[in-house]
Amino acid sequence: LLYGTCFFHAVVQERRKFGPLGWNIAYDFTAGDMNCCVSQLKQFLDKYEEVPYKVITFLSGHINYGGRVTDDWDRRTLLTLLSTFVCPEMLTDEYSFSPSGQYTSLPAGSKKEAEDFIRALPINPAPEVFGLHENADITCAQNEVNELFELVLGLQPRSSAGAGKSREEVISDSAKEIESQVPKVFDFIDIQRAYPVKYEESMNTVLQQEVIRYNKLLAVIARSLKELQKALVGLVVMSGELESMANSLFINQVPESWADKAYPSLKPLSAWVEDLCKRIDFIQKWIDGGIPPAFWISGFFFPQAFLTGTLQNYARKYQISIATASFNFIVVDKTPEELTEKPEDGCYIFGLFVEGARWGSEDKSLVESRPKELYTTMAPIWLKPEQDRKKPESGIFMCPCYKILTRKGTLSTTGHSTNFVLTIEMPSNQAEEHWTRRGVALFCSLAY
Repeated sequence: LLYGTCFFHAVVQERRKFGPLGWNIAYDFTAGDMNCCVSQLKQFLDKYEEVPYKVITFLSGHINYGGRVTDDWDRRTLLTLLSTFVCPEMLTDEYSFSPSGQYTSLPAGSKKEAEDFIRALPINPAPEVFGLHENADITCAQNEVNELFELVLGLQPRSSAGAGKSREEVISDSAKEIESQVPKVFDFIDIQRAYPVKYEESMNTVLQQEVIRYNKLLAVIARSLKELQKALVGLVVMSGELESMANSLFINQVPESWADKAYPSLKPLSAWVEDLCKRIDFIQKWIDGGIPPAFWISGFFFPQAFLTGTLQNYARKYQISIATASFNFIVVDKTPEELTEKPEDGCYIFGLFVEGARWGSEDKSLVESRPKELYTTMAPIWLKPEQDRKKPESGIFMCPCYKILTRKGTLSTTGHSTNFVLTIEMPSNQAEEHWTRRGVALFCSLAY
């Protein structure tokens, strides 16, 4: 058990190098946490004839280590990892921590044999010992490279020498290109007339709210691009905000003034503009053709309002309290283009991505990722509202869904992170603990 406690400490520390796949938030677990657990373990073993696993797990998982954990999903991961190393099986010689059997419990023997056993462990641990898929090594390497490139971009000189376009010409061309791509603001008055606020149709309210949010962003982009182009030719003063924006355009990053008014995104500027145009196109098609049969959930500025509106429609239709309604999640074996009719209750959503696993259409379940395939597209899901629904006890994985890959955000009034969207019950043929260790999650948007 001492070996298991120390091994657990090493695992929770090393998982941090995998970024959000390891922990949503990088916690500073210390040797003091481990020493406290070891001290308590000794006391319990001396005091009781039988090992009190529940007490040890609670003190280690909820207090010593868990006291640092602020994210509920990280707490679930922590307790799942702890259950691997602090359990009755740990006292046997053949207990394995990994599928390959390379990492096992410490065999009974002398102190020297124990030291030799530990020294024989691989210097560079495989992702399997952390409970992760082999693809996690690629994620780790990408994180290191991204950090390096960000540093290099920060050190890039502000002037250019030799042939080619000057810095100002590059910024000006970029501003003109973006200005030609980004559409104009929506006519909110016309939309209010076409989609008035109705008791029986909450989606009209959702559409109006989305248009207001996108209009604010589009107005900021249009105004700032005009001002920047004037400043580059000396017609207006180059303010600090405009200079910061020019620097961002030069290194293909989203300007801070835009990001403050925009939805969360990790995309570089060129991909961000392309994504914005797709989002506006989604809203425009909704305005022109009426409520769509299937919703691109990634296109919403604030998807939580859309989910609440779906439940509200159901509650008002059947005259029940919205507090008693919740979603049943049914994965649809169709492409988004094949969904041409709205369901009787609820809605179809598409546009999600899976990390740490993939959806197996043949198995109708989450299955292991293919090698070198970090993210896969999730099949459309029918969010079907039901009254007083009971969650299935088995055969599902409670999968968190986030807006972007960082998984963390600021705490909102709902008690959840601003990056968190909802929890989706994913059908699974494996135990929930398996996918918890894998760090499986759904995302509305990727970083490219």
